[in-house]
Amino acid sequence: MPAMLQDQATLLLLIRHGETDWNASARIQGHTDIALNARGQAQAEAAAEALRETRIHGVYASDLLRARETAAPIADAQGVVLRTDAALRERAFGSFEGSSFVQLQNTHPDDCMRWRKRDPSFAAPGGGERLDLFYARVTAAVLAIAERHPGQTLAIVTHGGALDCLYRCATSQGLDAPRTWELRNAAINRVLAVEGRLILVGWNDGGHLDCMLDETVA
Repeated sequence: MPAMLQDQATLLLLIRHGETDWNASARIQGHTDIALNARGQAQAEAAAEALRETRIHGVYASDLLRARETAAPIADAQGVVLRTDAALRERAFGSFEGSSFVQLQNTHPDDCMRWRKRDPSFAAPGGGERLDLFYARVTAAVLAIAERHPGQTLAIVTHGGALDCLYRCATSQGLDAPRTWELRNAAINRVLAVEGRLILVGWNDGGHLDCMLDETVA
């Protein structure tokens, strides 16, 4: 990357929210506003500690509670104001929210097949969001945030589905490509934003979470 572009590149620390009870029971959350559970709160604190020595100029989060609760310790440790953006929300799943995929396979087999195959035009009944529109929403929001902070480092706390879209954008993979990457709660993922593009730097940094597990076992 030319030096001039590198100076203008924004480093994005992309973080999935910590665990919730619905994560633990494999229930679909979407726009349903679920708080972190105790494990998720510990994950949020671990992520903030892991980033303490990194100079972060701004912290953004989805306006849903699980993202805000994960971002708050990071913002507090950095001494910056937490900013929320509804465009960073998870994909809306309409009437599917609150159910597990296993349950839905019995009641909505055709819909689940389209969902599993990553049909870009599929939207769950009852107000769900199409995959292609969700992808456009999230990527536009992140690029817009980055554009306001050229040459800076930002933490952005969002959701698993949003991170999946951002990984695809940064690696030029289609929406229907099978997922081969992890979306771990509270892991740190690094992407550069430059000239309206995302470039993958590193993915699924969970050393701080592994240490937390080691301490729990001990």
